[in-house]
Amino acid sequence: MAGKKSPWGSGGGSGGDEPTVPGDSGPGNSGSAPQGDAPTEGPRNPWLPPQSGEAPKRGPNIEDIFRARKGGGGGGGRGPTMPRLPQRPDGKSWAPVGIAIVAALWLSTSMVHRIAPQEKGIVTTFGSYSRTLDSGMALTMPWPIQQVSVTDVTSIRRESIPEGDGEKLMLTGDQNLLFLTYLVRWNIKDLKQYSFQLAEPDQTVREVAEAAMRQSIAEVNLNDAMGSGRQQIEQNVRDRMQRVLDAYRSGVSIQGVDIKKTDPPTKVVDAFKEVLAAQQDAQSEINRAQAWAEQLTARAGGEATAFDKVYEQYRLAPEVTRRRMYYETMERVLSQTDKVILESNNVQSYLPLPEMKRTQPKPAEGGN
Repeated sequence: MAGKKSPWGSGGGSGGDEPTVPGDSGPGNSGSAPQGDAPTEGPRNPWLPPQSGEAPKRGPNIEDIFRARKGGGGGGGRGPTMPRLPQRPDGKSWAPVGIAIVAALWLSTSMVHRIAPQEKGIVTTFGSYSRTLDSGMALTMPWPIQQVSVTDVTSIRRESIPEGDGEKLMLTGDQNLLFLTYLVRWNIKDLKQYSFQLAEPDQTVREVAEAAMRQSIAEVNLNDAMGSGRQQIEQNVRDRMQRVLDAYRSGVSIQGVDIKKTDPPTKVVDAFKEVLAAQQDAQSEINRAQAWAEQLTARAGGEATAFDKVYEQYRLAPEVTRRRMYYETMERVLSQTDKVILESNNVQSYLPLPEMKRTQPKPAEGGN
């Protein structure tokens, strides 16, 4: 069997034939090629040393690869080229200019701050409090060294309790349940305390408001809570809330508390309406009795004034005044009766005045 040809070509500088395959034998295969033979055509074995007069070859390095991608160097086909940035008229790159513009924008947005008249800002350095900024323009160190948090401190914030259609049942001093809704108005008076002292200042305001309202409602009865005592309850709740929030160092100022609605629980509305109707009727009777008492008092005062005037005249002329009072009294009494009985021996004891008026002749018409 003849020896097979090696796929790597000739051996190298010796110029011999291709090596034989182990195990093959034959007249043409002597194990090595003669020195004077020409090399066999085909690819050279890369593992053999270079032939005489041939420069040693090396593999491509990373610089050659990038040079070929940019279109540099000679050779055959080129790979895809990378896009090149435009250059300035003087031949220099625009990259430094772009970097400078980005840096200027970054510094201007992170160092210059405009605080509105109703706002204040908190400056933190690496997360720790540094100072408070008032309204106007202010400069700080760039981010991330310093950060500024701006908050509206003058606008009135409102907390409606309860939220939505929820119910807040509270117990009055006379053991009655009351459904009550109210509004708390507050704002920020110390931004540093508001930002760092409490974890959730808004929720704290709601909880303090509810506790203060329950305490104030427990001190009054149902009628005061639903009527005349509401203004005093609102003032008490405001004062209690401010004392507690100041003790917490919350930085919050309570502007006012407004009770919006006070109703009985839904299950006892009908009975409560009947009680209110009875109370209104009782109040109407009380008002009517007070009006009658005032009229009676005014009449007695008028009679007392008239008596004082008569007494002054009596002191000046007692006998005349006494007789005049007698005549006036008899005239008032006798004018309302039609019978007169006299105790006297010289006159008739009974005078039928109506009969005498009917039998008395009428005066002639036209007579003198």
